[in-house]
Amino acid sequence: MRKFTAKLKDPKRLFVVLLATVLLASVFANLMNTSFYTVSVKRISFDTPSGTLSGLLYLPKDASKDDPRPTIITTHGYLNSAEMQDAPAIEMSRRGYVVLALDMYDHGHSITKVEFEAAGAFFTFWTTAMYDATKYMYDQDYVLKDRNGNGIIAVSGHSMGGFASSMAVVADEMQFATSGFRRIHADLTVGSDFSLSGYAGVTAEVALAMAGPRISGKIAAHFDEFFFDMAASAAGKTVIYKDYIKQDEGKAFLGNPANPEPGVFYKVGNARRVIYTPYEIHPWNHFSIGTTANIIDFYAEAFDGYKSLNISTLGSSSQIWWLKEMFEFIALLGFFAMLMPLASILLATPVFASLNQPSEKLVPGPKSATSKAIFWVVLLISAAFPAYFFPDMMDKLAPGLLILQRFAEVMLGVGAIMLVLTLVQDKAKNTSRIVASVLTLLTAFVMRYFTTNAATLFVLGKVFNQPTTNQIVYWALMSGFFGLIVMSVFHFFDRSRNPEFKLSSYGLSASVKNIVLALVLAVVLVLVGYAVLFLVDAVLVTDFRLWSWAVKTFDLTHLRTLFNYVPFFFVFYLINSVAINLNSNNTYMHGWKGYLVGILMTVGGLIVYLVYHYGLVFATGTAGYPAQALNSILLFALIPTLIVAVIFAKRLYKKTGNVYTAAVLNAVLMTMITVANTIMYFNVK
Repeated sequence: MRKFTAKLKDPKRLFVVLLATVLLASVFANLMNTSFYTVSVKRISFDTPSGTLSGLLYLPKDASKDDPRPTIITTHGYLNSAEMQDAPAIEMSRRGYVVLALDMYDHGHSITKVEFEAAGAFFTFWTTAMYDATKYMYDQDYVLKDRNGNGIIAVSGHSMGGFASSMAVVADEMQFATSGFRRIHADLTVGSDFSLSGYAGVTAEVALAMAGPRISGKIAAHFDEFFFDMAASAAGKTVIYKDYIKQDEGKAFLGNPANPEPGVFYKVGNARRVIYTPYEIHPWNHFSIGTTANIIDFYAEAFDGYKSLNISTLGSSSQIWWLKEMFEFIALLGFFAMLMPLASILLATPVFASLNQPSEKLVPGPKSATSKAIFWVVLLISAAFPAYFFPDMMDKLAPGLLILQRFAEVMLGVGAIMLVLTLVQDKAKNTSRIVASVLTLLTAFVMRYFTTNAATLFVLGKVFNQPTTNQIVYWALMSGFFGLIVMSVFHFFDRSRNPEFKLSSYGLSASVKNIVLALVLAVVLVLVGYAVLFLVDAVLVTDFRLWSWAVKTFDLTHLRTLFNYVPFFFVFYLINSVAINLNSNNTYMHGWKGYLVGILMTVGGLIVYLVYHYGLVFATGTAGYPAQALNSILLFALIPTLIVAVIFAKRLYKKTGNVYTAAVLNAVLMTMITVANTIMYFNVK
């Protein structure tokens, strides 16, 4: 074992081992995805009146026009993609059903072809996507129809995918009035009621009146952050405990029985309906053995009487989808890890030789008890700021932004005082103090501009066409500005008088040539990493992910969006890299403790935010921030992404002695991960 470990110190061997790990884990993920090669899984796309829809088609090997199967079309929620439907897709195709895991418009690899105004963008991707896909699947000869031409198709979706399913059922019932046949046999919504479809004309009353004789179900989690409690929705504080089956809408869905129970099918006219109520939060639905069991049970009931001899009767407790997720998680970790030995290999080549400047020197750290106490106070404040003001910066809330505006104005005054002090006391001879003063002034000015003009910055449009990325980039820049001000003030009053502190102590000392090489190296690392991903996707139809944290393939349209956001994220990651290495690579804090400090600085506050927020909702029924539904969910992917960025920042600083390489790598890679894994309104005006 020791010999093997020693061999791994060679970056070439380590890279090969990690690359092999990625590929082997992906092979096993593919094995689970195809149910041990009994199901063909391929990415398909088809044109529709609204654009192009893409999805993953799970086709059992023996399904054909001679043995057509009941079919399930399942789709994701807002910001996600088809891969988020792994659990139902794998489990139902494993049992012999045909499954299409659909990318809704402007998600994943699907795109709309009509232009639209930003104000109406939200209603463009989900209102017609599911029924467009239903019409396509109905025409396939491997999809079962009954003797009257009715499609034995179930539509299902999580969150906005659930609303899309409700819209599809109503559209299908409307066309039934003229055609005499129905394409949709059953529908199951997960994590959605009828609130948002109501804005598109499909209220609860309309949906129930147009449901027809279908078998319908809803999975309504008790701790869903968005839906299932009308009073909470009206108050705008939706992150609370819910019990949909006791709500008027839930009762009406079941036909108003006296004492409705979850998991029980109720006869409503010629239809049958059921509500499941797992003890989960909204995003937990698509990463849950319990919810997946509910889905399996629902389809067993919905398709009873339409099963061919090749349909399996496996019970709902038999599930393998989570194994695919585990193997993809191993591949995800390997993907990130292999970039560091690859960087070492490239740095040893003549092209990047001048960039290869390993830095083992530690910058001066605090020595006295007082200076150590100040170090921790500043560190904790820096960690707390991005979390404490997280809701305010993500939603640009006026009360919080006013506080930040006042802070910026105070720091303008502090910066002016600093500049006067250095001009008077130092006779303008201490360059670093002048730089610190000017940086404080400029950053405070920019920060104030960002608070007073928040409504006009990163607004959804042709350039910034991703709503949540707009939120994250604003939060990131504001957090970066705060960190830069803190570093500048701290440098002025403390580090500027220490002769050991130089520009190189911040990792900023580099020639123009090396800055360009840092850019090239970072781009090469990203290209190699994504080349592996695209190879895996093409051959094995898997990617690298755990839950909502995913590295997935992208289209050329995503690249244009990437370039729009990268410069701004570079500013954040540059400031972050400087702060990390300054505070975790000094004589007081370094080594493994340095990594912990870097992580604490960057995401420590956000982790506390999540624990507080969700801990309270499970303990008391009301979350720490009951109005923060979507923003809090975004942290499940943002936090691990930032942790990886911290590790890259420290590792690449140690290899190159500068912060630019990591800043560029993190900006390009993490932005690409974000851009490819969320909604992109490509045709917004």
